[in-house]
Amino acid sequence: MRVADLVGYPAIVLAFLSHHLIAGTPWEPQITFALAAIGVIPLAHLMGESTEELATRVGPTWGGLLNATFGNAAELIIGIIALMQGLNDVVKASLTGSILGNLLLVAGGAMLVGGWNRDQQKFNPHAAEANAGLLTIAVAAMLCPAIFHFTAEHMHDRHLGAHELGVSLGTSIILLAIYALGLLFSLRTHKHLFCTGPRQGAPRGRGWGVQRSVMTLLVASVGIALVAELLVGSAAAVAKGLGWSPVFVGVILLAIVGNAAEHSTALRLAWSDDMDTALTITYQSSLQIALFVTPVLVFVSSFVERFGLGGAGHLDLVFTPLEVVSVMLTVSTVVVLLGDGRTNWFEGTLLLGLYLILGVAFFFMPAPAVP
Repeated sequence: MRVADLVGYPAIVLAFLSHHLIAGTPWEPQITFALAAIGVIPLAHLMGESTEELATRVGPTWGGLLNATFGNAAELIIGIIALMQGLNDVVKASLTGSILGNLLLVAGGAMLVGGWNRDQQKFNPHAAEANAGLLTIAVAAMLCPAIFHFTAEHMHDRHLGAHELGVSLGTSIILLAIYALGLLFSLRTHKHLFCTGPRQGAPRGRGWGVQRSVMTLLVASVGIALVAELLVGSAAAVAKGLGWSPVFVGVILLAIVGNAAEHSTALRLAWSDDMDTALTITYQSSLQIALFVTPVLVFVSSFVERFGLGGAGHLDLVFTPLEVVSVMLTVSTVVVLLGDGRTNWFEGTLLLGLYLILGVAFFFMPAPAVP
């Protein structure tokens, strides 16, 4: 990673310079996009080292939770900025893509890398069972508003918008409550089910200490949020020039950018045979997106709309049928493959294969017609 650090940090500066100095030129979005993507790599590496240090001191559950929290800060900031710009469809697509990316791309990559030279890898099945239940609730939170929308629309509901607002706000309140109770369950009342001993061959850390590790996580997260914001803007311009659907941009491109930190960390931990922390990162990141970030953005959009701070209306929980079905397929596949507390490289390829299939479908999804 020394080469990536030497190249990545200057790329961050060059990305901001290119964005401001050569703005308006035909090649600016492509250059900015490439430089910003390179700049994310060392920041993700720095976040990974901090998380490994914390995991050796506070355990895989807290370590994975901290990494997911800092990793999702970028998605939350990007979502708020996109809401202010009126890009509600892109926001919802990026939320869907984050869930798919974490459960399929990140987890699949970690399982492939970690299990390539091993017969199998083990992780805590109790944590997997609890997380599977929370993911099922996340699926219900996407499915029910979509069913309500198409049912009410078929019945020619005259107050469809107001009713969707009520469904979205009510569902968001319930999701936040479930997420809080899930943290209480895993970190306090039943934390003994999630505690595991140190892994043989797991990284021992660099002796930074908890305070330095947390501060490094905070600085790296802020850096990733700033670079990711620049990357999002350039990615949208590149996609527009290529005629891609905004849903594809949100589900695939923005999600991959937002998951860079989690992907880097999970791969490093899986390679060191610490699948507990690696899978906790993927689970917690997905759950935070579904049960925390999404409802928070719903309330933020209501605040923005009420006080006229942005160009978008209310952010509802009505996702497209392809997004809902994709999350359903993803969660059901993950629950089946990871329910036994063991994994291997072939199961990782299955998750990656499903991600590619969904990516192809989203790529050919037509862009909405401009009125």
